[in-house]
Amino acid sequence: MILPIVGYGHPVLRQKTTDIDKQYPELSQLISNMWDTMYGANGVGLAAPQIGLPIRLFVVDASPFYKDKELVLAERNALKKFKHVFINPAIVGRSGVMEDFNEGCLSIPDIREDVSRKDEITIEFYDENFKPQVMELSGIASRIVQHEFDHIEGILFTDKLSSFKKKLLKSKLSQIARGKVFADYPMTFADKKIIL
Repeated sequence: MILPIVGYGHPVLRQKTTDIDKQYPELSQLISNMWDTMYGANGVGLAAPQIGLPIRLFVVDASPFYKDKELVLAERNALKKFKHVFINPAIVGRSGVMEDFNEGCLSIPDIREDVSRKDEITIEFYDENFKPQVMELSGIASRIVQHEFDHIEGILFTDKLSSFKKKLLKSKLSQIARGKVFADYPMTFADKKIIL
């Protein structure tokens, strides 16, 4: 089932989230709904706060980047199969160089900006079967996971922009917070108004 995506300005996007356990109610249905919602919005990642739940859960499918001819073949092939559920994740290491990449967010439609992040991470998490996992990621996979991880820490990609960029975007972000934005997927905002 496709759920409305929470828009910029909603307090749940600023909450630090809490861990869940395998008894979390209807977890498999929630994960299924998150996949449906993400695909319905043409996203590559979706965190639980983006559907109004302050829990440490996100999903990622980097396969759309497989078609990016600017990436080396080895990375493209790895991204083709990079589809994971991350439960209670912790980034335990960041390394490599700082790299810029143009990011967007389903909660902040119509805004894309270059964001600088470390190129490599090590992340520990549980998969959808609550089996512990450790991954070392680099490149686009690392970037997407860091973006979604920020969501469960109450951080948005716009927080990482310069003060100058933030000033330039202030009016547009204010419009989004009031629900004055077009998205081709359902959204909900702080005043609970749903735009279809």
